Amino acid sequence: MNILYCGDASVQNGVLLSALSLAQYQAPLHLYLFTAALTVKGEHKAPLTPAAEAELQTAVQAADPRNTVQLFDLTRLVNQAPPTANWQTRFTPYCMLRLYADLVPGLPDRLLYLDADVLALKPMTAFYEQPLTTTECVGVLDHYGQWFFHQRFGRDYMNSGVLLLNLARIRQTGLFAACRQRCANQRMFMPDQSALNKLAQGKRLAPRRFNDQHGPHADTVLMHFSTRLSFWPWFHPVTVKPWQVEAAQALLGAATPTALYRQYEAILATRKG
Repeated sequence: MNILYCGDASVQNGVLLSALSLAQYQAPLHLYLFTAALTVKGEHKAPLTPAAEAELQTAVQAADPRNTVQLFDLTRLVNQAPPTANWQTRFTPYCMLRLYADLVPGLPDRLLYLDADVLALKPMTAFYEQPLTTTECVGVLDHYGQWFFHQRFGRDYMNSGVLLLNLARIRQTGLFAACRQRCANQRMFMPDQSALNKLAQGKRLAPRRFNDQHGPHADTVLMHFSTRLSFWPWFHPVTVKPWQVEAAQALLGAATPTALYRQYEAILATRKG
């Protein structure tokens, strides 16, 4: 199973926890990490490091020695074709690193992209192995965006936190190239997600359980810790991330993968010690 994560050094713990959750159910895993050294809003962002790559490889190979990790520094690619119009939005350019995957040699044709705040609660083989052929990407409707875009524009709107990518087809259609151009020229609220929804011609929708943004439910396969809206005692956003251990376990309740969190905390303790 080929998995793609993107981000700077701040997502290291999230990627570690997410990858460990996958390793419970699937082997071999081939993890691809996209990172870059970028300056965003005047602040230099540190990339993921070879040390982070090595730690992750040790962790996942403890589950199965066939598991692999490969780190790619996309700094040059991003600087050559930056998402200029969206460089200063609340969503950093790191969200858009996946849009450069068609330019990275050696990647497999089938990739499952995951945000760093996604945990596997069940095996995801059925989702990963579905036939693609002319399909560019497979995703799940955005929990909130589906209502706005369907009612206002009459079209489906995928959440981009979990995307099964047919990279061979994407190279043929030029989807990512078109998305990069749109991100460079047109400011958008959620840049890469909006570009993908606007430009993908061969997208397919999957059931909620494969990107459950309001779970957990009994059938949740991939739990996405995205921001939720709370209406009590006042209207406000609530964000809980899986690496916020106590808050995440409270949210997961009986679905909490206790052994996973013990393994994660042991690795963090080793890192500190």
